[in-house]
Amino acid sequence: MKKIFTLAFALMAITCLAQSAEKAYVINHCPVTPVREEPSEAAEQATQLLFGDVCEVVETRSSRIKIRSLMDGQVGWITTKMTTAVSEEEAMKQLSDEAKGVVVTPMAVATIIETGEQLMLTIGTRLPNYANGRFEMLGKRYKIDAKCVRSLEAMRREATGEKVVRMAKTLLNVSYLWGGKNMMGYDCSGFTQTVYSVFGVNLLRNAREQVTQGQVVNSLAESRPGDLVFFDHADRDPNATRITHVGMLISPTEVIHCAGWVHIAKIDEKGIRLANGKYSHHLAQIKRYVE
Repeated sequence: MKKIFTLAFALMAITCLAQSAEKAYVINHCPVTPVREEPSEAAEQATQLLFGDVCEVVETRSSRIKIRSLMDGQVGWITTKMTTAVSEEEAMKQLSDEAKGVVVTPMAVATIIETGEQLMLTIGTRLPNYANGRFEMLGKRYKIDAKCVRSLEAMRREATGEKVVRMAKTLLNVSYLWGGKNMMGYDCSGFTQTVYSVFGVNLLRNAREQVTQGQVVNSLAESRPGDLVFFDHADRDPNATRITHVGMLISPTEVIHCAGWVHIAKIDEKGIRLANGKYSHHLAQIKRYVE
């Protein structure tokens, strides 16, 4: 009998190890889903998922799951009702850029063909299996105004700094929202990440992460439209060199950024200059992501 129990426990242990080794995946099926720092609706918002974003499940607690976004690696908590569980094969297929469209207008209405239900999708949302105003995800077929969508491959192929800036300007006056990355509210890095995602450039989520990507630009004089500028507080404290803010250059003297709201400000080699002559952000680095 002892041998039987020992064998049973051994088999259970092997089964548990096999299960723990398997990865679980979900796809966000809501237009925008908040991702929080802790498993509570009252917790701070870390970022947001857009419709169709694919995530790996890291941990499960009742009706909440800790996820890692496969788009930018961000980790946080969401409720299970906002997502649909999928196989690894389905997750990788959804993650693929093949036959994908991208929403290029601040908002677009997608309609479920079978039911007539509508979803408000925000700029930067990537649409799987897209062609001629139609796409399909998780067994549902949708229609959308083709004027609001472009082929992701075409956007990537045609990307220039000037076009990136023009896209950024369509979001002028959108309010600041901590962790936000949709046209109803952005934080500084959510804004730059979203604009670049329209052109198939996958930036990481936070300013301190985005600064690790791209090509170094030595000065504003050598900069081009669309380059990102990163800021710290080293002007106030020599040790405060951690990147805390990011914006996008329009020219060597102007930057568009989300601080309070998306707006255009003056910039020079010291940083962002306010109307009263003072500086709100200290310029630390400049990076380029498209030629």
